[in-house]
Amino acid sequence: MHLEDKVAVVTGSGRGLGLAYAKELARHGAAVIVNDVDQSTADAAVAEIVAAGGRAAALAGAVGSTETAERLVAAAVEQFGRLDVMVTNAGILRDKVLWKMTDEDFDAVINVHMRGTFTCVRAAVQRFREQGDGGRIIAIGSPAGQRGNFGQTNYSGAKAGIVGMVRTWAMELERAGITANAVCPVAVTAMTETVPLFAPHIEEMKRTGTLPDVMRREVGMGTPEDAAGLIAFLASDAAAGITGQAFSVGGDRLALWSHPKLTATAYHRGGFGADEVAERWPADFADSVESVGEEFPAELTAKA
Repeated sequence: MHLEDKVAVVTGSGRGLGLAYAKELARHGAAVIVNDVDQSTADAAVAEIVAAGGRAAALAGAVGSTETAERLVAAAVEQFGRLDVMVTNAGILRDKVLWKMTDEDFDAVINVHMRGTFTCVRAAVQRFREQGDGGRIIAIGSPAGQRGNFGQTNYSGAKAGIVGMVRTWAMELERAGITANAVCPVAVTAMTETVPLFAPHIEEMKRTGTLPDVMRREVGMGTPEDAAGLIAFLASDAAAGITGQAFSVGGDRLALWSHPKLTATAYHRGGFGADEVAERWPADFADSVESVGEEFPAELTAKA
Protein backbone atom coordinates (compact mmCIF):
# COMPACT_ATOMS: atom_id res chain seq x y z
CA MET A 1 0.00 0.00 0.00
CA HIS A 2 1.61 3.22 -1.16
CA LEU A 3 -0.18 6.26 0.27
CA GLU A 4 2.62 8.83 0.02
CA ASP A 5 0.50 11.13 -2.15
CA LYS A 6 -2.61 10.84 0.05
CA VAL A 7 -3.95 13.12 2.76
CA ALA A 8 -6.48 11.74 5.23
CA VAL A 9 -8.73 13.03 7.99
CA VAL A 10 -9.55 10.54 10.77
CA THR A 11 -12.17 11.74 13.23
CA GLY A 12 -11.95 10.55 16.81
CA SER A 13 -8.35 9.47 16.29
CA GLY A 14 -6.74 10.51 19.56
CA ARG A 15 -6.97 7.03 20.99
CA GLY A 16 -8.34 3.51 20.41
CA LEU A 17 -9.41 2.42 16.96
CA GLY A 18 -9.13 5.90 15.48
CA LEU A 19 -5.51 6.23 16.59
CA ALA A 20 -4.73 2.81 15.12
CA TYR A 21 -6.26 3.91 11.79
CA ALA A 22 -4.29 7.18 11.77
CA LYS A 23 -1.01 5.43 12.60
CA GLU A 24 -1.52 2.79 9.90
CA LEU A 25 -2.35 5.38 7.25
CA ALA A 26 0.75 7.35 8.25
CA ARG A 27 2.89 4.21 8.26
CA HIS A 28 2.00 3.70 4.60
CA GLY A 29 2.92 7.28 3.78
CA ALA A 30 -0.30 9.29 4.11
CA ALA A 31 -0.39 12.65 5.86
CA VAL A 32 -3.08 12.61 8.55
CA ILE A 33 -5.24 15.15 10.32
CA VAL A 34 -5.79 13.75 13.80
CA ASN A 35 -9.05 14.80 15.45
CA ASP A 36 -10.17 14.47 19.06
CA VAL A 37 -12.38 16.48 21.38
CA ASP A 38 -9.37 17.03 23.64
CA GLN A 39 -6.44 19.06 22.27
CA SER A 40 -3.80 17.38 24.44
CA THR A 41 -4.96 13.93 23.36
CA ALA A 42 -4.83 14.92 19.69
CA ASP A 43 -1.39 16.49 20.16
CA ALA A 44 -0.06 13.33 21.85
CA ALA A 45 -1.32 11.21 18.95
CA VAL A 46 0.37 13.51 16.44
CA ALA A 47 3.63 13.36 18.41
CA GLU A 48 3.49 9.56 18.34
CA ILE A 49 2.95 9.50 14.57
CA VAL A 50 5.69 12.04 13.89
CA ALA A 51 8.13 10.20 16.17
CA ALA A 52 7.59 7.11 14.03
CA GLY A 53 8.48 9.07 10.90
CA GLY A 54 4.95 9.96 9.79
CA ARG A 55 3.28 13.23 8.89
CA ALA A 56 0.37 14.47 10.99
CA ALA A 57 -1.32 17.56 12.40
CA ALA A 58 -3.97 17.94 15.10
CA LEU A 59 -7.34 19.62 15.07
CA ALA A 60 -9.46 19.45 18.20
CA GLY A 61 -13.24 19.62 18.02
CA ALA A 62 -16.40 17.61 18.54
CA VAL A 63 -17.81 16.27 15.30
CA GLY A 64 -21.45 16.77 14.41
CA SER A 65 -21.56 20.37 13.33
CA THR A 66 -20.95 21.62 9.82
CA GLU A 67 -18.40 24.04 11.28
CA THR A 68 -16.19 21.24 12.65
CA ALA A 69 -16.47 19.26 9.43
CA GLU A 70 -15.39 22.24 7.33
CA ARG A 71 -12.53 23.00 9.73
CA LEU A 72 -11.23 19.44 9.35
CA VAL A 73 -11.23 19.65 5.56
CA ALA A 74 -9.66 23.09 5.65
CA ALA A 75 -6.92 21.85 7.99
CA ALA A 76 -6.02 19.06 5.56
CA VAL A 77 -5.76 21.53 2.68
CA GLU A 78 -3.86 24.15 4.70
CA GLN A 79 -1.41 21.69 6.25
CA PHE A 80 -0.85 19.25 3.38
CA GLY A 81 -2.35 20.80 0.24
CA ARG A 82 -5.32 18.54 -0.47
CA LEU A 83 -7.67 15.86 0.88
CA ASP A 84 -8.02 12.29 -0.40
CA VAL A 85 -9.51 10.21 2.42
CA MET A 86 -12.18 10.85 5.05
CA VAL A 87 -12.46 8.29 7.85
CA THR A 88 -15.44 9.01 10.13
CA ASN A 89 -14.61 7.18 13.35
CA ALA A 90 -15.61 9.55 16.17
CA GLY A 91 -18.19 8.12 18.53
CA ILE A 92 -19.69 8.10 22.01
CA LEU A 93 -21.97 5.78 23.97
CA ARG A 94 -25.04 6.58 26.07
CA ASP A 95 -26.36 3.06 26.65
CA LYS A 96 -29.75 2.57 28.31
CA VAL A 97 -32.78 0.41 27.67
CA LEU A 98 -35.48 2.10 25.62
CA TRP A 99 -37.78 3.07 28.49
CA LYS A 100 -34.94 4.76 30.38
CA MET A 101 -33.23 6.46 27.43
CA THR A 102 -33.67 10.23 27.53
CA ASP A 103 -33.94 12.62 24.61
CA GLU A 104 -30.46 13.85 25.50
CA ASP A 105 -29.05 10.29 25.44
CA PHE A 106 -30.53 9.71 22.02
CA ASP A 107 -29.65 13.05 20.48
CA ALA A 108 -26.04 13.03 21.70
CA VAL A 109 -25.24 9.69 20.06
CA ILE A 110 -27.10 10.45 16.84
CA ASN A 111 -25.35 13.82 16.59
CA VAL A 112 -21.82 12.42 16.90
CA HIS A 113 -22.21 9.19 14.96
CA MET A 114 -24.77 9.82 12.27
CA ARG A 115 -24.82 13.60 11.85
CA GLY A 116 -21.07 13.74 12.35
CA THR A 117 -20.60 11.20 9.58
CA PHE A 118 -22.96 13.12 7.30
CA THR A 119 -21.38 16.55 7.83
CA CYS A 120 -17.79 15.32 7.56
CA VAL A 121 -18.50 13.27 4.44
CA ARG A 122 -20.40 16.12 2.81
CA ALA A 123 -17.53 18.52 3.43
CA ALA A 124 -14.99 15.98 2.14
CA VAL A 125 -16.99 15.23 -1.00
CA GLN A 126 -17.29 18.91 -1.81
CA ARG A 127 -13.48 19.09 -1.69
CA PHE A 128 -13.05 15.85 -3.68
CA ARG A 129 -15.32 17.14 -6.43
CA GLU A 130 -13.43 20.44 -6.52
CA GLN A 131 -10.12 18.58 -6.89
CA GLY A 132 -11.63 16.39 -9.60
CA ASP A 133 -9.61 13.22 -9.07
CA GLY A 134 -11.75 11.02 -6.85
CA GLY A 135 -11.53 10.27 -3.17
CA ARG A 136 -12.22 7.73 -0.45
CA ILE A 137 -15.01 7.72 2.13
CA ILE A 138 -14.55 5.17 4.93
CA ALA A 139 -17.43 5.38 7.42
CA ILE A 140 -17.15 3.38 10.63
CA GLY A 141 -20.22 1.32 11.44
CA SER A 142 -20.75 -1.49 13.95
CA PRO A 143 -22.21 -4.99 14.18
CA ALA A 144 -24.80 -3.37 16.46
CA GLY A 145 -26.12 -1.49 13.45
CA GLN A 146 -26.38 -4.71 11.46
CA ARG A 147 -27.93 -6.95 14.11
CA GLY A 148 -29.08 -4.70 16.96
CA ASN A 149 -27.79 -4.74 20.53
CA PHE A 150 -29.55 -4.64 23.90
CA GLY A 151 -29.49 -1.17 25.47
CA GLN A 152 -28.28 0.58 22.33
CA THR A 153 -31.31 2.07 20.59
CA ASN A 154 -29.36 5.25 19.80
CA TYR A 155 -26.08 3.59 18.81
CA SER A 156 -27.63 0.77 16.76
CA GLY A 157 -29.88 3.23 14.95
CA ALA A 158 -26.99 5.55 14.13
CA LYS A 159 -24.74 2.77 12.90
CA ALA A 160 -27.49 1.25 10.76
CA GLY A 161 -28.11 4.70 9.31
CA ILE A 162 -24.43 5.08 8.45
CA VAL A 163 -24.45 1.91 6.35
CA GLY A 164 -27.63 3.08 4.62
CA MET A 165 -26.01 6.40 3.79
CA VAL A 166 -22.90 4.66 2.44
CA ARG A 167 -25.00 2.64 -0.01
CA THR A 168 -26.61 5.84 -1.28
CA TRP A 169 -23.29 7.66 -1.50
CA ALA A 170 -21.77 4.82 -3.51
CA MET A 171 -24.41 5.44 -6.19
CA GLU A 172 -24.25 9.22 -6.06
CA LEU A 173 -20.44 9.47 -6.13
CA GLU A 174 -19.51 6.75 -8.60
CA ARG A 175 -19.22 9.07 -11.61
CA ALA A 176 -16.81 11.29 -9.68
CA GLY A 177 -14.50 8.38 -8.92
CA ILE A 178 -15.24 8.60 -5.18
CA THR A 179 -15.74 5.35 -3.30
CA ALA A 180 -17.80 5.00 -0.12
CA ASN A 181 -17.56 1.99 2.15
CA ALA A 182 -18.49 1.13 5.73
CA VAL A 183 -16.25 -0.75 8.14
CA CYS A 184 -17.74 -2.47 11.19
CA PRO A 185 -14.79 -3.25 13.49
CA VAL A 186 -14.71 -5.28 16.67
CA ALA A 187 -11.75 -4.61 18.94
CA VAL A 188 -10.70 -4.35 22.54
CA THR A 189 -11.31 -0.71 23.41
CA ALA A 190 -12.63 1.30 26.33
CA MET A 191 -16.11 0.77 24.85
CA THR A 192 -15.98 -3.04 24.56
CA GLU A 193 -14.32 -3.54 27.95
CA THR A 194 -17.69 -2.74 29.52
CA VAL A 195 -19.51 -5.63 27.75
CA PRO A 196 -20.00 -8.42 30.35
CA LEU A 197 -19.65 -11.19 27.74
CA PHE A 198 -16.22 -9.92 26.69
CA ALA A 199 -14.91 -8.70 30.06
CA PRO A 200 -13.26 -11.92 31.33
CA HIS A 201 -11.47 -12.50 28.03
CA ILE A 202 -10.25 -8.91 27.89
CA GLU A 203 -8.94 -9.24 31.44
CA GLU A 204 -7.16 -12.42 30.36
CA MET A 205 -5.61 -10.54 27.44
CA LYS A 206 -4.29 -7.88 29.81
CA ARG A 207 -2.57 -10.63 31.83
CA THR A 208 -1.28 -12.79 28.98
CA GLY A 209 -1.11 -10.43 26.00
CA THR A 210 -3.36 -12.63 23.84
CA LEU A 211 -7.05 -13.29 23.27
CA PRO A 212 -8.29 -16.88 22.91
CA ASP A 213 -9.00 -18.23 19.43
CA VAL A 214 -12.76 -18.19 20.04
CA MET A 215 -12.54 -14.41 20.37
CA ARG A 216 -10.11 -13.75 17.53
CA ARG A 217 -11.70 -16.11 14.99
CA GLU A 218 -15.35 -16.79 15.89
CA VAL A 219 -16.21 -13.40 17.38
CA GLY A 220 -13.72 -11.56 15.18
CA MET A 221 -12.38 -9.41 18.01
CA GLY A 222 -8.77 -8.38 18.44
CA THR A 223 -6.68 -5.29 18.98
CA PRO A 224 -7.36 -1.94 17.28
CA GLU A 225 -4.29 -2.61 15.14
CA ASP A 226 -5.94 -5.76 13.74
CA ALA A 227 -8.64 -3.59 12.15
CA ALA A 228 -6.34 -0.89 10.78
CA GLY A 229 -4.97 -2.68 7.72
CA LEU A 230 -8.39 -2.68 6.05
CA ILE A 231 -8.58 1.09 6.44
CA ALA A 232 -5.24 1.56 4.68
CA PHE A 233 -6.32 -0.80 1.90
CA LEU A 234 -9.61 1.01 1.31
CA ALA A 235 -7.74 4.32 1.22
CA SER A 236 -5.40 3.07 -1.49
CA ASP A 237 -5.60 2.97 -5.28
CA ALA A 238 -5.90 -0.81 -5.02
CA ALA A 239 -9.47 -0.33 -3.71
CA ALA A 240 -10.60 1.98 -6.52
CA GLY A 241 -13.23 -0.52 -7.71
CA ILE A 242 -14.73 -1.27 -4.28
CA THR A 243 -17.69 0.84 -3.19
CA GLY A 244 -21.01 0.52 -1.37
CA GLN A 245 -19.80 -2.35 0.81
CA ALA A 246 -20.01 -3.02 4.55
CA PHE A 247 -17.01 -4.87 5.96
CA SER A 248 -16.62 -6.72 9.24
CA VAL A 249 -13.08 -6.80 10.61
CA GLY A 250 -11.42 -7.79 13.84
CA GLY A 251 -8.97 -10.29 15.26
CA ASP A 252 -8.21 -12.98 12.69
CA ARG A 253 -11.41 -12.42 10.68
CA LEU A 254 -12.29 -10.25 7.68
CA ALA A 255 -15.78 -10.54 6.19
CA LEU A 256 -18.46 -8.77 4.18
CA TRP A 257 -21.94 -8.05 5.45
CA SER A 258 -24.74 -8.77 2.99
CA HIS A 259 -27.15 -6.11 1.84
CA PRO A 260 -30.71 -6.60 3.14
CA LYS A 261 -32.72 -8.72 0.74
CA LEU A 262 -36.14 -10.37 0.55
CA THR A 263 -36.01 -13.81 2.16
CA ALA A 264 -39.61 -14.94 1.77
CA THR A 265 -42.29 -13.81 -0.68
CA ALA A 266 -45.97 -14.54 -1.23
CA TYR A 267 -48.59 -13.13 -3.60
CA HIS A 268 -52.33 -12.64 -3.31
CA ARG A 269 -54.44 -11.07 -6.01
CA GLY A 270 -56.01 -7.88 -4.68
CA GLY A 271 -53.43 -7.52 -1.92
CA PHE A 272 -53.18 -8.77 1.65
CA GLY A 273 -55.77 -8.11 4.33
CA ALA A 274 -55.19 -9.24 7.89
CA ASP A 275 -56.96 -12.57 7.28
CA GLU A 276 -54.83 -13.34 4.22
CA VAL A 277 -51.63 -12.55 6.14
CA ALA A 278 -52.70 -14.85 8.99
CA GLU A 279 -53.54 -17.62 6.52
CA ARG A 280 -50.26 -17.41 4.62
CA TRP A 281 -47.93 -16.77 7.55
CA PRO A 282 -47.33 -20.37 8.77
CA ALA A 283 -46.45 -21.84 5.39
CA ASP A 284 -44.81 -18.90 3.64
CA PHE A 285 -43.06 -16.87 6.33
CA ALA A 286 -42.75 -18.56 9.73
CA ASP A 287 -39.61 -20.50 8.81
CA SER A 288 -37.90 -17.40 7.39
CA VAL A 289 -38.06 -15.16 10.46
CA GLU A 290 -34.65 -13.60 11.17
CA SER A 291 -32.94 -13.60 14.56
CA VAL A 292 -31.91 -10.37 16.27
CA GLY A 293 -28.77 -9.48 18.15
CA GLU A 294 -25.32 -10.91 17.58
CA GLU A 295 -24.93 -14.68 17.71
CA PHE A 296 -21.91 -15.84 19.71
CA PRO A 297 -20.32 -19.30 19.96
CA ALA A 298 -21.62 -21.53 22.76
CA GLU A 299 -18.07 -21.78 24.11
CA LEU A 300 -18.08 -18.04 24.72
CA THR A 301 -21.57 -17.68 26.20
CA ALA A 302 -21.05 -20.64 28.53
CA LYS A 303 -18.22 -18.74 30.25
CA ALA A 304 -20.15 -15.50 30.63
